[in-house]
Amino acid sequence: MPQQFDRSAEDLGNAIHFEHVNIQVPDQRLATLFYVAGLGLTRDPYLMVSDTNMWINAGRSQFHLPSGRPQVLRGHIGLVIEGREALLARLASVAKKLEGTTFAFREHNDHVEAVCPWGNRVRCYEPDAARFGRIALGIPYVEFDVPKGSAAGICAFPEVMGMPASLRNGDGTVAAVKTGRNQHLLFRETDRPPADYDGHHVQMYITDFSGPYRKLLARKLISREDNQYQYRFCDIVDLDSGKKLFTVEHEVRSATHPMFMRPMVNRNPALNNRNYAFGHDEQSWAMGPDQYEG
Repeated sequence: MPQQFDRSAEDLGNAIHFEHVNIQVPDQRLATLFYVAGLGLTRDPYLMVSDTNMWINAGRSQFHLPSGRPQVLRGHIGLVIEGREALLARLASVAKKLEGTTFAFREHNDHVEAVCPWGNRVRCYEPDAARFGRIALGIPYVEFDVPKGSAAGICAFPEVMGMPASLRNGDGTVAAVKTGRNQHLLFRETDRPPADYDGHHVQMYITDFSGPYRKLLARKLISREDNQYQYRFCDIVDLDSGKKLFTVEHEVRSATHPMFMRPMVNRNPALNNRNYAFGHDEQSWAMGPDQYEG
């Protein structure tokens, strides 16, 4: 009898890749210590190499860190990176140089939480095919803290974008929006008073570029017209009442954008001048063929 497959499990919807989260930093040196020396990620060698911005590669996704007043994402960022013991050693190695900032790190059962010098939280997980698919290095999700009672309305809003969304956590207090293969934006209800929005943003690529644009424009939600391949919106609203539920800028790019699926360099953080081995300079962003799930 032929094997039966759940073909819907491979549906992505309109969003095909979550690429970057953008957070301003006031000091590139401290940012380098945290994101590169501490977390073990890679500064993009080709673009944004001056002191006005720095792009940090994490598999096929990035942190964009333009220079400016520090911004703090209201929630946390999920990062898959293998080697917990090596990660802890790297974070410990930069601790003294980051004294006097909000830098901290702590072990939990399934992750290590690292806090950047200005308060952004990054939860670092080992690769886990059951949880994150074949991601060996990358950003599988960004989670936002949202007001009580807003998750259901937020979950309905991605219909405008053509992106699948569902309620999680059993009691419907987490809205999960699919932004690519094994990638999500999560919106988790919290009792804590929401912090003021400071301008940080997230970016994704979509295939139906004009359809959501027309719907957002009709609701007067387009916040910026960047170019032929890119627009932005900030407010997530209740589709029936128009009430604002949450604000975070979404940078929306077409799949025809010149930078779509641009190759990214990812170094192997275990390599140094004393243990150098030919052929091991780069780190793969995906699991190997021996771990193929199909």
